[in-house]
Amino acid sequence: MQDASNLNIGVVLSGSGWKDGTEIHEAVCTLLALDNAHAGIIMMAPDKEQLDMVNHLTNEPVENETRNVLLESARIARGEVTPIKNVSAENLEGLILPGGIGAMKNLCNFAVKGMNMQVDSDLEKLLKDMHEQAKPLGFICIAPMIAAKVFGAEHPKLTIGNDYGTAQKIEALGAQHVDCDVENIVVDERMKIVTTPAYMLGPSISYIYKGIEKLVNKILEMVDTRNL
Repeated sequence: MQDASNLNIGVVLSGSGWKDGTEIHEAVCTLLALDNAHAGIIMMAPDKEQLDMVNHLTNEPVENETRNVLLESARIARGEVTPIKNVSAENLEGLILPGGIGAMKNLCNFAVKGMNMQVDSDLEKLLKDMHEQAKPLGFICIAPMIAAKVFGAEHPKLTIGNDYGTAQKIEALGAQHVDCDVENIVVDERMKIVTTPAYMLGPSISYIYKGIEKLVNKILEMVDTRNL
């Protein structure tokens, strides 16, 4: 296993709980794989209200309540989370986005706007800055939809697994979709983008961890250490 003790990798959270925020298993698997490699971890989230709240036991909407994405993400980060707007590409050697429906509600507005989606402006700037500096990016589960929106004009290779409808939407944004099983990754060496399906396929945490660990290790491998 690579010793990444001199690397700082960002992890973008979108709340806490897959129905309205970050998929917690995917986030924890990402953090575990990074920690196993001794990487520095910088967790971040938008400092804004969530689009909505969902009761994860009943799947019913929670009415007359608002929650802040940053504060909810602090549940996963054990308090060590910073607003995305306060993080620059210069602070990071790589960046990873776990999935969860919150990625489509709070990191972008695909859940509302569909193909007319917009990505959170602070996140979009950070992603573009990372790409301009040739720093690797990882997208897990449904998060590759964000990569397709931000980088579609450059036609990155991405995966969300094998869901035909979602793959069509990714390709409509300009990306190339590649079918992939849950335990593997799709790597775009030219764009330095790595994706894995995770809970787009499941079925459980032991399966998704295999793909996420490969994604993390590939991100660390892709870091250009010449200027560190």
